[in-house]
Amino acid sequence: MELIDAMRHMPGCRDYDNTPVSDEVLYRVLDSARFAPSGGNRQGWHVVVIKDPKTRLQMRNLYGLTWQRYVSEMYGASETWSDAQRKALDDAADMAARLHEIPVQLAVWVEMSAIAVTDRDAPRPSVVAGGSIFPFIQNIQLAARNEGLGTRITTLLSYDEEPVRALLRVPEGYALAAVLLVGWPRHLPTKLRRKPVEKFATLEVFDGKALSSE
Repeated sequence: MELIDAMRHMPGCRDYDNTPVSDEVLYRVLDSARFAPSGGNRQGWHVVVIKDPKTRLQMRNLYGLTWQRYVSEMYGASETWSDAQRKALDDAADMAARLHEIPVQLAVWVEMSAIAVTDRDAPRPSVVAGGSIFPFIQNIQLAARNEGLGTRITTLLSYDEEPVRALLRVPEGYALAAVLLVGWPRHLPTKLRRKPVEKFATLEVFDGKALSSE
C-alpha cells in the first residue's frame, strides 16, 4: 500500500473479526515502526504484545473501570447527552465490552528517562512529553494498515496504569503511553472526513491568511 493511501485510509477501527494475527505479521509491523524518530534517537519504547485470551480479558476488565470513570468525568449524567454524543458513546461502550475479543492488544510503554519534557514547568499539562513515543505509535498504525490490519489507539488505561503495570510485570521507570488494538477489520470506510487544510493552517501568524494550494 502506498504511504499516502495508508495515511488517508487509516481510521480508528472498532469492528474486527476473530481471525488470529500471526507473530510473523506483527514482527513485520514492528520492524517497520522502529524507524520512527525519537529525541536523541533514544528509542525508549517497549511493546508488550498481548494475545493470550485470559490476559486480554483482564485488560478488558481494567478498561471497563477506566471507561466508566472517563465518561462520568467528561460527559456527566447520561440525560445531558446529545443524540450524537449518545450514539458515539454507545459505540465506544460496545467496543469496551468486547475489548477481549480483539485478537491483539499492544501495550506501548515508554522509558521516562528517555524523554525530554521541555515544557515540564509550563502552567498547563505537558503537550510535548509524547513527542518521542507517538511517532512510533503512528508508525505501528501505518505499518499495520499496510498489512491490511485495522488499529485503534486508546490512552484510557493510562488514567490508572498501576494495575496494568502489575498485570504485565512492567518495571518502574516506564509509563503506559497507549494501548493499540489490532486485528483484521470486518470493513473499513473508503472515505474519511477531516477538516481541510484551510481550516487549520495559516501563514506567518495564528490569525493569518489560510494556507491554500492556489
